Amino acid sequence: MPELKDRLRADLTAAMKTRDGVRASTLRMALTAVLVSEAKKRREAAEAFDAGGRDDSASMERAEAAVLAEYLPSPLTDDEMVVLVTAAVDELGVRGQGMQAMGRAMGQLKPQVTGRADGAAVAAEVRRQLTG
Repeated sequence: MPELKDRLRADLTAAMKTRDGVRASTLRMALTAVLVSEAKKRREAAEAFDAGGRDDSASMERAEAAVLAEYLPSPLTDDEMVVLVTAAVDELGVRGQGMQAMGRAMGQLKPQVTGRADGAAVAAEVRRQLTG
């Protein structure tokens, strides 16, 4: 596994140097995917422990989530997300085309928002812009 991570990091660096945006964002997404998943598990576990009255376990899960958060990209603000969605919709030329363009727009956005924004919130904004 360390060899794979090293290769991903090296390829990411090379993609950034050659300004290959798609490759760079895809590799960046791959590197953060595990951390995003683990952080989400910790948040959900903390909520479950809170509901069960197990404050010690909830605190431990939150502490672990905080450690993982140090390695994750900074979350997008709502305004930043709207700007990214607007750029993707305009670049694809799908504004006003309705839900049939949803998959294309989400595919364009996924590398940029993974680990930085809730997928449901991004989808809602895409839907708003495609149907508005």
